[in-house]
Amino acid sequence: MICAPVEPLIVAGERIDTDTRPVLMGVINLSRDSSYRDSIPVSTESAVRKGLVQAAAGAAVIDVGVESTRANAAQVDVGEQQTLVTPVIEALSTRGIPVSIEAYQEPVARAGLRAGARLLNLTGSDNDDRMFSLAAQHDATVVMCHVLGPHARALNRDVDETDPIPVMLESFGRRIERARELGVPSVAIDPGLGFGFRLDNQRARAQHQAQALLHTFRLRRLGVPICHALPHAFDIFEDQYRSGEGIFAVLAHLGGAGIYRTHEVPLVRSALDAMHTFNV
Repeated sequence: MICAPVEPLIVAGERIDTDTRPVLMGVINLSRDSSYRDSIPVSTESAVRKGLVQAAAGAAVIDVGVESTRANAAQVDVGEQQTLVTPVIEALSTRGIPVSIEAYQEPVARAGLRAGARLLNLTGSDNDDRMFSLAAQHDATVVMCHVLGPHARALNRDVDETDPIPVMLESFGRRIERARELGVPSVAIDPGLGFGFRLDNQRARAQHQAQALLHTFRLRRLGVPICHALPHAFDIFEDQYRSGEGIFAVLAHLGGAGIYRTHEVPLVRSALDAMHTFNV
């Protein structure tokens, strides 16, 4: 397999070749509704501690989110989201740790960027121009997610089980061009395999995710790094579900990904180190 080259990812002013140095995004979920209990802090201090631990374990970026993407999760008031994210991002940023704010609402993104976030993990596409302009104002990198709906909490289409890549190529291509027109300094794309589509059969969902991860190389023709929010597939791994992200990370690596959003930083770090050591 020959993979098309992709441009470096800018993280806090540093240009990173994600093919030679994969970027791990650790996860802090400030919502108690998150399905991944281990990523939920119980206070601001707890969130900061989790971020510091993940950075020490190898995360180059800490992704902070306030509202779970689960369909039955409570929607969090925008003002409350701003109140929750600000002190966490400020505390991590002042310690020199690059932070990403996960958001689809402009006020939440603005609060995160003002607090020091250097990346915008954009989980919606219904407000692109304003979000891209906001990121450009703060010289922030944008990770744009493919979501079958206006944003991750309002999915309105089922996944195309035949081949989702052509739709992604068209959509991402258009959005990348617009982000650059509006001055975004660096862009990455996320196919949204962990949250951006509806498929209720969990085994079929995991199969779709695995196949799409292996087909990541087809998106590289867009010329930007590819980020995957790694699935965990509880219905496949059951009581060993924490190992799931390591398995999916290997598939993503084989497909040509360079950025890995994960709840299991040490596990994924070890898996990717092994793949690079084996020169796979």
